[in-house]
Amino acid sequence: MSIEVKNLVKRFGQTTVCDHLNLSIPSGQLVALLGPSGSGKTSLLRIIAGLETPDSGAVYFNGEDTTHVAVRERNVGFVFQHYALFGHMSIFENVAFGLRVRPKETRPSEAQIKAKVMELLKLVQLDWIADRYPHQLSGGQRQRIALARALAVEPKVLLLDEPFGALDAKVRKELRRWLRRLHDEMHITSVFVTHDQEEAMEVADRIVVMNQGRIEQEGAPDEVYDHPATPFVLKFLGDVNLFHGRDHAPGAVDGSQASGSAPAAGDAGVSYVRPHEIQVLARAEEGALAATLIDTLTVGPNTRLAFQRTDGQGEIEVELSREEFAALRDSGVLRSGELAHLKPRRIRQFTAEGTPASAPVTPSVTAGGAA
Repeated sequence: MSIEVKNLVKRFGQTTVCDHLNLSIPSGQLVALLGPSGSGKTSLLRIIAGLETPDSGAVYFNGEDTTHVAVRERNVGFVFQHYALFGHMSIFENVAFGLRVRPKETRPSEAQIKAKVMELLKLVQLDWIADRYPHQLSGGQRQRIALARALAVEPKVLLLDEPFGALDAKVRKELRRWLRRLHDEMHITSVFVTHDQEEAMEVADRIVVMNQGRIEQEGAPDEVYDHPATPFVLKFLGDVNLFHGRDHAPGAVDGSQASGSAPAAGDAGVSYVRPHEIQVLARAEEGALAATLIDTLTVGPNTRLAFQRTDGQGEIEVELSREEFAALRDSGVLRSGELAHLKPRRIRQFTAEGTPASAPVTPSVTAGGAA
């Protein structure tokens, strides 16, 4: 089932949480609503579910206006962050609940309910705990049962509100991979809310980045990460160094201004460089910046380095593979408290209209600051 949101507005008092939103979700797609707290992503999800009513605008399912259709008539499955399982019911009864409360004319027989519930428990790989109770399950198991309960009513749309937010990191990673595989099998139109960039990148077919009630950008995960449409998207999707100054415009070398791109008024002359897009050089060369190594931190396969600029304009973060860091350290290029030379492989800037400006591969970074 396709979902379309047209010119949607929702306010709570003086706060606008959905500001004239327009969004189209094709049938069978898995979409992530990604943004910080207060960006409007959960409000949008609840409006799609029918749990909130918009002040204006409309929601369409398969081209039909469902803006004022009751929740139980929308045929959506909803999975909450904290599971919302019924503690006094067994796992079997929790999953069967949506089927048992159907009107008599559409309610399945007991045999059909049993068959359906066991089929779903096998799907989520928990058919062996059907007679247990929620308090006897781990967090990951509870979330899978919550998903099975949502699927029991055969929804046309599956909505998930930060479904893995209450779980530890290892379980969260396992469940999001499982959800991706499950979606590939069932092809239900699904929308999930998250503030976790890695989660959205790994699970979703398409990411919708939200900020202050507006959609900043939407697209495939790689597209949004590699081609951010606004400074907010670039900064929200990972760490970034900020270099201030006119001579950091794309194409600039030794302070010359690039042609064809005007920096934004609010971000005048700001260049954005991700930590993994900076190379550490053995010696000074044109376009490189001298900085002092002040800290190193190795986490898993990568090493993060913090450098203090020699001009006192702040710190620069660099990310290298463990192997690359070890080679530079062993060759004497990287020593704590000593100078190194840094050069970006790629920088990004934005025009006065907030759109990306073209950037060369090796711009100059001879002045300015980093944040």
